[in-house]
Amino acid sequence: MSDSKKTVTPDSPEAEQPFISHLIELRNRLIRAIAAIGVVFIVLSIYPGPSGLFDLLSHPLIAHLPKGSTMIAIGVISPFVVPIKVTLLVAFMIALPAVLYQVWAFVAPGLYTHEKRLVMPLIVSSTVLFYMGVAFCYFFVFGRLFTFIQSFAPKVITAAPDIEAYLSFMLTMFMAFGTAFEVPVVLMVLVRFGLVTVEQLKSWRSYFIVAAFIIAAIVTPPDVVSQTSLAVSMILLFEVGILAAKYLVKYSAPPSEDEQDAQSSTS
Repeated sequence: MSDSKKTVTPDSPEAEQPFISHLIELRNRLIRAIAAIGVVFIVLSIYPGPSGLFDLLSHPLIAHLPKGSTMIAIGVISPFVVPIKVTLLVAFMIALPAVLYQVWAFVAPGLYTHEKRLVMPLIVSSTVLFYMGVAFCYFFVFGRLFTFIQSFAPKVITAAPDIEAYLSFMLTMFMAFGTAFEVPVVLMVLVRFGLVTVEQLKSWRSYFIVAAFIIAAIVTPPDVVSQTSLAVSMILLFEVGILAAKYLVKYSAPPSEDEQDAQSSTS
């Protein structure tokens, strides 16, 4: 008598294997992403070191302080903790491509071919745009912002910013400009999945201009320089996103029914 074929039910151990394998894969990807950040953190800790890295990131502020002024540390352990936090932040930013690749490697097996053609360009472009936003903030906005602030400071006040306050300010500004530079990616995703059309985006230009200045007023310090820089950047990137959305829709369009039939017949 031959053995009957075993039926796999939802509660059977065989049905749990795919879920467990996904958890194991997710764990491995997380470990690799954390390891990438850890390796960069160790390298940065050796050179230029936490103190040297903090000096580099605080240079735009120090260069615009009155002669003889320095930053201060109010907290007891701030001189140790703040440079470590800055090093970890920079390590994450440098290792961001490796982290995003692990995300891509985890979700790629479940995507169709036309979806894979969409995801990889989005990951690359979002990473590059985030770097551009942070660089724009550091090299362009900070210098003009600190010059503007010092020009309004009364002469009887000696500026001596706290390092923890500067770290919080720097994180806020980097995230604001890095996220704002993702506007083209957001528009491309919205258009690609049919949530909006390019024509609708064009008709919303005037509303977006108002929204850009409102967002800039909320997420940046109350000064004209940073608010205007962020708002104008978002407006320009809005136009870039409209142009990019047209080409990405064509590039990542799903195959037609005839192409699907041809692929199924050859498989």
